[in-house]
Amino acid sequence: MEPIYLDNASTSFPKPPQVAQAMFDYVTGCGCNIGRGGYEGAYQAEETVLRTRQQLCRLFHGPDSRCVAFTKNITESLNVLLKGLLRPGDHVLVSAMEHNAVMRPLTQLTRRGVTFDRIPCRPDGTLMTERLPGLLRENTRAVVMLHASNVCGTLLPAAEVLPAWQEGQAEQAALRLEAAVKRLARRQDTQALRELLTADAARLRQGMALNGPDRCLAAVYPEKTTALDYLPENALVCVEESGRTAEALRGWLWQLKEDVSAGMEAGFLAGELADFAASEQELAARLEKRPTVQLDSLTTGRQLLAPRDLLQLTAKQLSSYGGSLELACTDLTHYLTAGYRVMVLCGGEVRARNLQQLLAERKIPAAVDLTGEKAPEKGTVLIAVGALSAGCEYPEGRLAVLTEGQLTTPLSGRSKKPRPKRDSNQQKLQSYTDLTPGDLVVHAHHGIGRFVAMLRLPVDGVEKDYIKIAYAGQDVLYVPATSLDLVSKYIGPGEDNERTKLNKLGGTEWAKTTRKAKAAAKDLAEGLIRLYAQRQRLAGHAFSPDSPWQQEFEDAFPYTETDDQLQAIRDIKADMEQPRPMDRLLCGDVGYGKTEVALRAVMKCIMDGKQAAILVPTTVLAQQHYATAVNRFRSFPVNIEVLSRFRTPAQVRDILARTQAGKVDLLIGTHKLLQKDLQFHDLGLLVIDEEQRFGVTHKEKLRERAKQVDTLTLSATPIPRTLNMALSGIRDMSTIEEPPHDRQPVQTYVVEHEWPVIAEAIRRELIRGGQVYYLHNRVENIESTAGRLRQWLGEDVAIGIAHGKMAERELSSVMQQMADGEIQVLVCTTIIETGIDIPNVNTLIIEDADRLGLSQLHQIRGRIGRSARRAYAYLTYRPGKVLTEVASKRLSAIREYVDFGAGFRIAMRDLEIRGAGNLLGPEQSGYMMSVGYDMYLKLLNDAVLEQQGKGREIRPECSADLTVAAYIPERYVPSDRQRMDLYRRIAALRDNDAAADLIDELTDRYGDPPRPVTALLDVALLRAAAADTGVTDITQKGQTLLLSLGQRMDVPSLMAVCTLPAYRSRLLLSAGEHPKLTLHLKPGEEALDAAGHLVEALTLKRKEISGETPAEGGTL
Repeated sequence: MEPIYLDNASTSFPKPPQVAQAMFDYVTGCGCNIGRGGYEGAYQAEETVLRTRQQLCRLFHGPDSRCVAFTKNITESLNVLLKGLLRPGDHVLVSAMEHNAVMRPLTQLTRRGVTFDRIPCRPDGTLMTERLPGLLRENTRAVVMLHASNVCGTLLPAAEVLPAWQEGQAEQAALRLEAAVKRLARRQDTQALRELLTADAARLRQGMALNGPDRCLAAVYPEKTTALDYLPENALVCVEESGRTAEALRGWLWQLKEDVSAGMEAGFLAGELADFAASEQELAARLEKRPTVQLDSLTTGRQLLAPRDLLQLTAKQLSSYGGSLELACTDLTHYLTAGYRVMVLCGGEVRARNLQQLLAERKIPAAVDLTGEKAPEKGTVLIAVGALSAGCEYPEGRLAVLTEGQLTTPLSGRSKKPRPKRDSNQQKLQSYTDLTPGDLVVHAHHGIGRFVAMLRLPVDGVEKDYIKIAYAGQDVLYVPATSLDLVSKYIGPGEDNERTKLNKLGGTEWAKTTRKAKAAAKDLAEGLIRLYAQRQRLAGHAFSPDSPWQQEFEDAFPYTETDDQLQAIRDIKADMEQPRPMDRLLCGDVGYGKTEVALRAVMKCIMDGKQAAILVPTTVLAQQHYATAVNRFRSFPVNIEVLSRFRTPAQVRDILARTQAGKVDLLIGTHKLLQKDLQFHDLGLLVIDEEQRFGVTHKEKLRERAKQVDTLTLSATPIPRTLNMALSGIRDMSTIEEPPHDRQPVQTYVVEHEWPVIAEAIRRELIRGGQVYYLHNRVENIESTAGRLRQWLGEDVAIGIAHGKMAERELSSVMQQMADGEIQVLVCTTIIETGIDIPNVNTLIIEDADRLGLSQLHQIRGRIGRSARRAYAYLTYRPGKVLTEVASKRLSAIREYVDFGAGFRIAMRDLEIRGAGNLLGPEQSGYMMSVGYDMYLKLLNDAVLEQQGKGREIRPECSADLTVAAYIPERYVPSDRQRMDLYRRIAALRDNDAAADLIDELTDRYGDPPRPVTALLDVALLRAAAADTGVTDITQKGQTLLLSLGQRMDVPSLMAVCTLPAYRSRLLLSAGEHPKLTLHLKPGEEALDAAGHLVEALTLKRKEISGETPAEGGTL
């Protein structure tokens, strides 16, 4: 039989499920409403207490059941016993390490004449029980011994200052304090401090608790002891991210020094007694005596200890296979034949078995281990249950670990049905911000706080997950995970968010702040409405519907479009056919086919007899687009020209003249398109590519030129201001998140620059017939770098050089040779960053990658991996270089963001780091800072709608607090970050289709959802349905459901439901300022089911009365 710990009041560990369920069943079984009469429950409870007293009395041979008293916990029992039992003159023995909750009442009893002695401890903390007989007196009435932890039978670490932990220790501490008082007497202004220390010495001698234990810490413990002193002599110490640990230590010591200085200035801390912690040098000296391993992901020179030996473990992070199980199987076969041991981690037993079957069909031997005790062996893939963020390969250890997340083919056996996307721009912002402990968050009703952790708490007998948010002072808010849609990450204007002031719970501060921000948003909305109303009033050109030539042009595209591409094309065409000018942002990751979408819009424009222009930031990109456009329009009578520095002055004059005369249909160019002498005959569409590369001055010129022209902006990583405007709904936005078919993510490595490693990587690419970009961003010595490469690779490798200071024809010739495959390795600057599309280039090496920005690194990496072949990017930094923390974070981020669609996430990260950018002026930044970007966006959206006369958007919300076990278990989704993201997505569910999509995804990633997860989805759908009917809150109290009704509640349908036979005598409507519905549950009825049926009845009756659906009888 399994023992069960029945202490209901214990705070040591959570209640066992059996106990919690038994208590819940008992409490709910005998509940009653005294206000309505009926005292059966109260009588039943009293009888139970009496029976228990009688049984305990018989067990302990008590004279009368009245001698048995019930208390909440041991501390209360001891307090009651000591105060009730002890009389003046009595003596008590107590352990030297007793808890303050016992010592305080004992100290108070000494005033009544009670005396006590302490049972001393040994240096290891154990009680010297052999001294007990000698300490007992005739008047000893009680012995109180805290000897061991009730959890594991061992002593817990002391959290208090224990002056009597050794015999004579308190006296020694008192003497040290008195010596300090004598030394302080020589200094001025120390009278108050000397009195405090003298009082402390007296309390120590009397065995009383200290008022300010920190003040006496150094006196009680003269020798500093750290956690290292508790370890065995030969214990191995591992320091993770040694450089950051050293920085964190310095920061903590600095904060401690500031606190100590404040205490000394305030006069309650003596300088000689203020040495509370070991210094960095002392810690290093202690570590030197032990075997220590410092673990760093990137080699830096900021270790806590100077390393004696350097061991470099090559660990290659493996990217996903983009849904191609065949490619994954090819790699698995390669690993097995190369003598590697291979392990694949799956989310559960069902998924592990499915994967084993899939591998068996492809003749790959695989074994399943559900115990986690087996090690992988050569020749067989071991499938185990576990989770990692990404797989790794360890070449030295001949070990490869993959995760099922990389094999993105659904393992559940279910096929996903495509459903239309309904995500708003606002939801895009939510889905790309990750919450981690310590982040600032904004609660819609309570304001700015700090996210602490996700906790699981037992409530009414069932476990639920809560988000703990700390507010100003000691205020803490627990938000149910089912209401996580009310919480968003705080994104300020780009300054140091740590200085942002936290709100207080329960005050009027947040209401005042939101009122001010609302007023500011209203002013901003008026300006925006004027600006964009002016644009709407301008008579734009309404383009004709698609012509047969348009269809023929689109059919000539040699690849299969993705669903996102097709949706973006539909959105753009719909905008172009409106009589107002289009202003749309197309955001898609590098290589996702934005250019093709733009060319289809160009074709539609030209078919209506108008001109189109494509503005690009670099000459090389202009040439690339020109070549692509000429190729795509080769079967159509379209005149295409390019304006760049590759053109001679005579050619430029000719192009300008023909453009003004209307003889050029499509003009592609760099900043030359902005020059004053360029006049279009009839410009209909302006496409801006790589928008993030243009400055504010260029944008203002464009805004003047494109007032009445349809504008399409393309970007993989839009700058914060543009993204800000798109997310605000001021500009329309389309996103392409789906990668082209058969496209593989780029395998990214961050390594020190070692010539042998670089040469080997280049050779591997050349052997498979590919080409290489070698990025060296300094023109002055690019020739010597190319020469060094020739030494390593040999004279037979064709190496070319490209940089921005080359002559036009020379650069054009080099790029053409690269495109034709005549150059195998191109040593170049960041001139390749924008838009060069050569599918055969699939290896990229970047020197000094730590000097480049996050968005720039992503753009450059996007130049490779543009075919079905796996591409490799090596981001290198100089050997032994001490990376700054910012550079280290940047390189770690680019290594992390290898998945498809990372560009938008990087832009969101940029939005977080640099701030949202101001829409119309700097005065708005303060208001944005006060409420956070997400809340500001909502307020601005409401203000814009109000200015437009549409009325504020009403977002119906309903909270639900039911006695239902609804949470995501750790064993199902181990990652805290993934669970947080899932909670947010589940809380935002609004219909059954979205829920079905999410269930499919959960099944594919983690296996069949357990009962608490499906209950969580049911609660989310209930909240959505209830909000639509006008219910604002659903709360369960025992066997009763309380539904709070809002202003949107349809009264006729409500009255009709109350009269249904199924709800007679069970459903009560309480009118008043805050109307409520009270539903009494039937015996054994599930609260979630009952609430769902009631909300469904309200919905059906509303539709029936409004004529949306025919009546179907009057009963449920």
